[in-house]
Amino acid sequence: MSVYDCNDETQRSAGLDDAVTALGRGALAVLPTDTVYGLAADAFDARAVALLLSTKGRGRQMPPPVLVGSAATLDGLATEVPDVVRDLVEAFWPGPLTIICLAQPSLAWDLGDTDGTVALRMPADPTALALLRRTGPLAVSSANLSGQPAATTAAEAVEYFGDAVAVYLDAGTAGGGTASTIVDATAERLLIVREGALSRAELAAVAPELEEEAAPVTGSGGDDGAAAIGDGTAGDGTASDGAAGDGTASDGAAGDGTASDGAAGDGTASDGAAGGRAGGHGIAGDGSAGDGSAGGTKPAAGTSRGPGDHATTAEGDDGPP
Repeated sequence: MSVYDCNDETQRSAGLDDAVTALGRGALAVLPTDTVYGLAADAFDARAVALLLSTKGRGRQMPPPVLVGSAATLDGLATEVPDVVRDLVEAFWPGPLTIICLAQPSLAWDLGDTDGTVALRMPADPTALALLRRTGPLAVSSANLSGQPAATTAAEAVEYFGDAVAVYLDAGTAGGGTASTIVDATAERLLIVREGALSRAELAAVAPELEEEAAPVTGSGGDDGAAAIGDGTAGDGTASDGAAGDGTASDGAAGDGTASDGAAGDGTASDGAAGGRAGGHGIAGDGSAGDGSAGGTKPAAGTSRGPGDHATTAEGDDGPP
Protein backbone atom coordinates (compact mmCIF):
# COMPACT_ATOMS: atom_id res chain seq x y z
CA MET A 1 0.00 0.00 0.00
CA SER A 2 1.32 3.43 -0.98
CA VAL A 3 -0.14 6.86 -0.22
CA TYR A 4 0.92 9.85 -2.34
CA ASP A 5 0.42 13.52 -1.47
CA CYS A 6 -0.88 14.94 -4.74
CA ASN A 7 -0.44 18.50 -3.50
CA ASP A 8 3.29 17.87 -3.93
CA GLU A 9 4.09 17.79 -7.64
CA THR A 10 6.86 15.20 -7.29
CA GLN A 11 4.68 12.85 -5.25
CA ARG A 12 1.73 13.45 -7.55
CA SER A 13 3.76 12.40 -10.60
CA ALA A 14 5.08 9.31 -8.81
CA GLY A 15 1.60 8.48 -7.53
CA LEU A 16 0.05 8.67 -10.99
CA ASP A 17 2.77 6.39 -12.36
CA ASP A 18 2.21 3.89 -9.55
CA ALA A 19 -1.58 4.01 -9.95
CA VAL A 20 -1.35 3.38 -13.70
CA THR A 21 0.89 0.37 -13.06
CA ALA A 22 -1.30 -0.98 -10.25
CA LEU A 23 -4.53 -0.65 -12.21
CA GLY A 24 -2.87 -2.26 -15.22
CA ARG A 25 -2.08 -5.39 -13.21
CA GLY A 26 -5.62 -5.68 -11.85
CA ALA A 27 -5.12 -3.99 -8.47
CA LEU A 28 -7.26 -1.22 -6.97
CA ALA A 29 -6.55 2.48 -6.48
CA VAL A 30 -8.29 5.27 -4.57
CA LEU A 31 -8.53 8.62 -6.31
CA PRO A 32 -10.01 12.02 -5.48
CA THR A 33 -12.94 13.45 -7.43
CA ASP A 34 -14.89 16.68 -7.37
CA THR A 35 -17.51 15.01 -5.14
CA VAL A 36 -16.10 12.26 -2.89
CA TYR A 37 -13.17 9.83 -3.10
CA GLY A 38 -13.58 6.84 -5.37
CA LEU A 39 -12.38 3.24 -5.43
CA ALA A 40 -11.15 2.43 -8.93
CA ALA A 41 -10.45 -0.62 -11.08
CA ASP A 42 -9.75 -1.20 -14.76
CA ALA A 43 -13.24 -1.21 -16.34
CA PHE A 44 -12.15 -3.82 -18.90
CA ASP A 45 -10.68 -6.26 -16.37
CA ALA A 46 -13.53 -8.42 -15.07
CA ARG A 47 -11.46 -9.80 -12.19
CA ALA A 48 -10.47 -6.31 -11.11
CA VAL A 49 -14.11 -5.15 -11.16
CA ALA A 50 -15.11 -8.22 -9.13
CA LEU A 51 -12.34 -7.35 -6.66
CA LEU A 52 -13.67 -3.78 -6.39
CA LEU A 53 -17.17 -5.06 -5.59
CA SER A 54 -15.97 -7.62 -3.04
CA THR A 55 -13.68 -5.07 -1.38
CA LYS A 56 -16.67 -2.79 -0.86
CA GLY A 57 -18.82 -5.70 0.29
CA ARG A 58 -21.34 -5.62 -2.52
CA GLY A 59 -22.44 -7.96 -5.29
CA ARG A 60 -22.87 -8.00 -9.05
CA GLN A 61 -26.39 -6.62 -8.74
CA MET A 62 -24.85 -3.23 -7.90
CA PRO A 63 -22.32 -2.61 -10.70
CA PRO A 64 -20.01 0.40 -10.51
CA PRO A 65 -20.27 3.42 -12.78
CA VAL A 66 -17.51 4.26 -15.22
CA LEU A 67 -15.47 7.46 -15.09
CA VAL A 68 -13.99 8.88 -18.30
CA GLY A 69 -11.30 11.45 -19.00
CA SER A 70 -12.97 13.02 -22.03
CA ALA A 71 -16.52 13.71 -23.19
CA ALA A 72 -15.50 12.26 -26.55
CA THR A 73 -15.46 8.84 -24.89
CA LEU A 74 -19.26 8.95 -24.52
CA ASP A 75 -19.96 7.52 -27.97
CA GLY A 76 -17.35 4.81 -27.55
CA LEU A 77 -19.10 3.44 -24.45
CA ALA A 78 -22.77 4.31 -25.02
CA THR A 79 -25.22 3.92 -27.89
CA GLU A 80 -28.47 5.63 -28.87
CA VAL A 81 -27.40 8.78 -27.04
CA PRO A 82 -30.19 11.39 -27.40
CA ASP A 83 -29.40 15.00 -28.25
CA VAL A 84 -30.62 16.19 -24.85
CA VAL A 85 -27.98 14.01 -23.17
CA ARG A 86 -25.32 15.58 -25.36
CA ASP A 87 -26.60 18.99 -24.23
CA LEU A 88 -26.30 17.94 -20.58
CA VAL A 89 -22.80 16.59 -21.16
CA GLU A 90 -21.73 19.81 -22.85
CA ALA A 91 -23.12 21.84 -19.96
CA PHE A 92 -22.02 19.73 -16.98
CA TRP A 93 -18.99 17.62 -17.96
CA PRO A 94 -16.54 17.64 -16.42
CA GLY A 95 -18.67 17.86 -13.31
CA PRO A 96 -21.01 16.10 -10.87
CA LEU A 97 -23.39 14.54 -13.40
CA THR A 98 -23.68 10.77 -13.88
CA ILE A 99 -25.74 9.65 -16.86
CA ILE A 100 -27.10 6.12 -17.27
CA CYS A 101 -27.03 5.16 -20.96
CA LEU A 102 -27.43 2.06 -23.09
CA ALA A 103 -23.99 0.47 -23.33
CA GLN A 104 -22.29 -0.30 -26.63
CA PRO A 105 -23.10 -4.01 -27.10
CA SER A 106 -19.65 -4.79 -28.53
CA LEU A 107 -17.73 -3.76 -25.39
CA ALA A 108 -15.61 -6.53 -23.90
CA TRP A 109 -16.25 -5.84 -20.23
CA ASP A 110 -18.19 -7.23 -17.29
CA LEU A 111 -19.26 -4.60 -14.78
CA GLY A 112 -21.92 -6.81 -13.20
CA ASP A 113 -25.65 -7.09 -13.75
CA THR A 114 -26.11 -3.91 -15.80
CA ASP A 115 -28.97 -5.02 -18.07
CA GLY A 116 -27.07 -3.58 -21.00
CA THR A 117 -26.57 -0.14 -19.49
CA VAL A 118 -23.66 1.89 -18.16
CA ALA A 119 -23.48 4.86 -15.80
CA LEU A 120 -20.95 7.41 -17.08
CA ARG A 121 -19.34 10.50 -15.57
CA MET A 122 -16.42 12.82 -16.28
CA PRO A 123 -15.16 14.24 -12.97
CA ALA A 124 -13.93 17.82 -12.60
CA ASP A 125 -10.81 16.94 -10.62
CA PRO A 126 -7.34 17.47 -12.09
CA THR A 127 -5.77 14.39 -10.46
CA ALA A 128 -8.65 12.12 -11.49
CA LEU A 129 -8.57 13.44 -15.05
CA ALA A 130 -4.79 13.05 -15.27
CA LEU A 131 -5.15 9.41 -14.24
CA LEU A 132 -8.11 8.70 -16.53
CA ARG A 133 -6.33 10.16 -19.55
CA ARG A 134 -3.54 7.65 -19.00
CA THR A 135 -5.60 4.58 -18.09
CA GLY A 136 -8.76 5.05 -20.13
CA PRO A 137 -12.20 4.39 -18.59
CA LEU A 138 -12.17 3.20 -14.98
CA ALA A 139 -14.89 1.46 -12.98
CA VAL A 140 -15.19 3.72 -9.95
CA SER A 141 -17.48 3.46 -6.95
CA SER A 142 -17.53 5.62 -3.86
CA ALA A 143 -14.65 4.86 -1.50
CA ASN A 144 -16.46 3.21 1.39
CA LEU A 145 -17.62 -0.13 2.69
CA SER A 146 -21.17 -0.82 1.61
CA GLY A 147 -23.61 1.07 3.81
CA GLN A 148 -21.00 3.43 5.24
CA PRO A 149 -20.44 7.12 4.40
CA ALA A 150 -18.27 7.82 1.36
CA ALA A 151 -14.72 8.90 2.14
CA THR A 152 -14.06 12.59 1.62
CA THR A 153 -10.33 12.24 2.43
CA ALA A 154 -7.71 9.68 1.53
CA ALA A 155 -7.20 8.97 5.24
CA GLU A 156 -10.83 7.90 5.57
CA ALA A 157 -10.40 5.61 2.56
CA VAL A 158 -7.29 4.05 4.14
CA GLU A 159 -9.36 3.32 7.26
CA TYR A 160 -11.91 1.49 5.12
CA PHE A 161 -9.60 -0.51 2.87
CA GLY A 162 -6.03 -0.53 4.22
CA ASP A 163 -3.76 -2.88 2.28
CA ALA A 164 -6.63 -4.08 0.07
CA VAL A 165 -5.91 -1.04 -2.12
CA ALA A 166 -2.51 -0.70 -3.77
CA VAL A 167 -2.37 3.07 -4.31
CA TYR A 168 -4.03 6.03 -2.61
CA LEU A 169 -3.88 9.42 -4.34
CA ASP A 170 -4.32 12.02 -1.60
CA ALA A 171 -5.43 15.45 -2.84
CA GLY A 172 -6.89 16.70 0.42
CA THR A 173 -10.60 16.96 1.12
CA ALA A 174 -12.61 15.96 -1.95
CA GLY A 175 -14.85 18.44 -3.75
CA GLY A 176 -18.03 19.38 -2.03
CA GLY A 177 -18.56 16.02 -0.32
CA THR A 178 -21.92 15.52 -2.07
CA ALA A 179 -22.14 12.80 -4.70
CA SER A 180 -23.09 13.40 -8.31
CA THR A 181 -26.63 13.76 -9.57
CA ILE A 182 -27.73 10.70 -11.57
CA VAL A 183 -29.94 10.96 -14.67
CA ASP A 184 -31.35 7.86 -16.36
CA ALA A 185 -31.41 8.32 -20.14
CA THR A 186 -32.34 4.76 -21.16
CA ALA A 187 -35.99 5.42 -22.03
CA GLU A 188 -37.99 8.00 -23.93
CA ARG A 189 -38.01 10.49 -21.07
CA LEU A 190 -35.11 11.49 -18.84
CA LEU A 191 -35.46 10.69 -15.16
CA ILE A 192 -33.49 11.99 -12.19
CA VAL A 193 -32.84 8.96 -10.02
CA ARG A 194 -30.62 10.74 -7.51
CA GLU A 195 -30.43 14.48 -6.95
CA GLY A 196 -26.95 15.24 -5.69
CA ALA A 197 -24.53 18.09 -6.35
CA LEU A 198 -26.60 19.34 -9.31
CA SER A 199 -30.18 20.40 -8.61
CA ARG A 200 -33.24 19.64 -10.73
CA ALA A 201 -33.48 23.34 -11.58
CA GLU A 202 -29.92 23.43 -12.91
CA LEU A 203 -30.53 20.38 -15.08
CA ALA A 204 -33.92 21.63 -16.27
CA ALA A 205 -32.32 24.84 -17.53
CA VAL A 206 -30.63 22.64 -20.14
CA ALA A 207 -33.20 19.81 -20.38
CA PRO A 208 -36.69 21.32 -19.80
CA GLU A 209 -38.28 17.86 -19.63
CA LEU A 210 -36.67 17.48 -16.20
CA GLU A 211 -38.63 20.43 -14.77
CA GLU A 212 -41.30 18.06 -13.52
CA GLU A 213 -41.01 14.61 -12.01
CA ALA A 214 -42.19 11.77 -14.23
CA ALA A 215 -45.57 10.32 -13.31
CA PRO A 216 -45.19 7.13 -11.24
CA VAL A 217 -46.08 3.79 -12.78
CA THR A 218 -46.23 0.30 -11.33
CA GLY A 219 -43.05 -1.56 -12.17
CA SER A 220 -42.70 -5.03 -13.60
CA GLY A 221 -40.93 -6.60 -10.68
CA GLY A 222 -39.85 -6.28 -7.06
CA ASP A 223 -42.04 -5.68 -4.04
CA ASP A 224 -44.81 -3.14 -4.62
CA GLY A 225 -42.98 -1.96 -7.71
CA ALA A 226 -40.06 -0.64 -5.71
CA ALA A 227 -36.74 -0.48 -7.48
CA ALA A 228 -34.41 -3.14 -6.20
CA ILE A 229 -31.40 -2.37 -4.10
CA GLY A 230 -28.63 -4.52 -2.78
CA ASP A 231 -28.51 -3.55 0.88
CA GLY A 232 -30.81 -0.56 0.87
CA THR A 233 -27.97 1.87 1.27
CA ALA A 234 -26.85 4.59 -1.05
CA GLY A 235 -23.81 6.33 -2.31
CA ASP A 236 -23.34 9.85 -1.20
CA GLY A 237 -25.60 9.69 1.78
CA THR A 238 -27.57 12.71 0.65
CA ALA A 239 -31.24 11.98 0.95
CA SER A 240 -33.87 13.81 -1.03
CA ASP A 241 -37.54 13.87 -0.18
CA GLY A 242 -37.31 10.62 1.67
CA ALA A 243 -35.70 8.71 -1.16
CA ALA A 244 -31.99 8.39 -0.64
CA GLY A 245 -28.56 9.30 -1.69
CA ASP A 246 -25.71 7.13 -2.81
CA GLY A 247 -22.10 7.70 -3.19
CA THR A 248 -19.02 7.66 -5.73
CA ALA A 249 -20.63 6.14 -7.23
CA SER A 250 -22.91 7.55 -7.26
CA ASP A 251 -22.22 6.13 -8.21
CA GLY A 252 -23.08 6.02 -8.34
CA ALA A 253 -21.23 5.18 -9.46
CA ALA A 254 -18.53 6.10 -9.44
CA GLY A 255 -18.64 7.23 -6.88
CA ASP A 256 -15.85 10.82 -9.42
CA GLY A 257 -18.83 10.78 -9.26
CA THR A 258 -16.76 8.43 -8.23
CA ALA A 259 -20.60 6.46 -7.77
CA SER A 260 -20.93 5.16 -5.92
CA ASP A 261 -23.78 3.55 -7.85
CA GLY A 262 -26.47 3.31 -5.44
CA ALA A 263 -29.00 5.87 -4.65
CA ALA A 264 -32.43 7.04 -5.25
CA GLY A 265 -33.03 10.66 -5.78
CA ASP A 266 -35.93 13.01 -6.07
CA GLY A 267 -37.00 11.70 -9.44
CA THR A 268 -38.22 8.36 -8.13
CA ALA A 269 -41.86 7.65 -7.56
CA SER A 270 -43.31 7.70 -4.05
CA ASP A 271 -43.62 3.92 -4.05
CA GLY A 272 -40.29 3.39 -5.79
CA ALA A 273 -41.96 2.42 -9.03
CA ALA A 274 -40.40 4.95 -11.37
CA GLY A 275 -37.17 4.14 -13.13
CA GLY A 276 -37.04 1.43 -15.78
CA ARG A 277 -33.57 0.21 -16.60
CA ALA A 278 -32.14 1.95 -13.59
CA GLY A 279 -31.88 -0.96 -11.21
CA GLY A 280 -28.55 -2.50 -12.19
CA HIS A 281 -26.38 0.34 -10.97
CA GLY A 282 -27.65 0.24 -7.44
CA ILE A 283 -30.27 2.97 -7.86
CA ALA A 284 -33.28 2.52 -5.71
CA GLY A 285 -36.63 4.16 -5.78
CA ASP A 286 -37.51 4.47 -2.12
CA GLY A 287 -34.77 2.70 -0.28
CA SER A 288 -36.55 -0.61 -0.10
CA ALA A 289 -34.35 -3.68 -0.32
CA GLY A 290 -34.22 -6.00 -3.27
CA ASP A 291 -31.82 -7.86 -5.50
CA GLY A 292 -31.66 -5.58 -8.50
CA SER A 293 -33.16 -8.24 -10.73
CA ALA A 294 -36.58 -6.80 -11.46
CA GLY A 295 -37.47 -5.11 -14.70
CA GLY A 296 -35.13 -5.13 -17.65
CA THR A 297 -37.19 -4.26 -20.69
CA LYS A 298 -37.17 -0.87 -22.31
CA PRO A 299 -40.54 0.83 -21.67
CA ALA A 300 -42.77 2.09 -24.41
CA ALA A 301 -42.51 5.71 -25.47
CA GLY A 302 -43.90 8.13 -22.96
CA THR A 303 -43.71 5.79 -19.99
CA SER A 304 -41.37 6.15 -17.07
CA ARG A 305 -38.81 3.50 -16.36
CA GLY A 306 -39.59 0.29 -14.56
CA PRO A 307 -37.67 -0.63 -11.41
CA GLY A 308 -34.79 -2.86 -10.67
CA ASP A 309 -32.57 -2.70 -13.72
CA HIS A 310 -29.74 -0.55 -12.47
CA ALA A 311 -29.88 -0.90 -8.71
CA THR A 312 -28.67 2.42 -7.29
CA THR A 313 -29.06 2.25 -3.54
CA ALA A 314 -30.94 4.52 -1.26
CA GLU A 315 -29.29 5.72 1.92
CA GLY A 316 -25.64 5.67 2.73
CA ASP A 317 -22.73 6.00 0.35
CA ASP A 318 -22.49 3.13 -2.10
CA GLY A 319 -22.84 4.57 -5.55
CA PRO A 320 -21.33 6.83 -8.17
CA PRO A 321 -19.03 9.44 -6.70
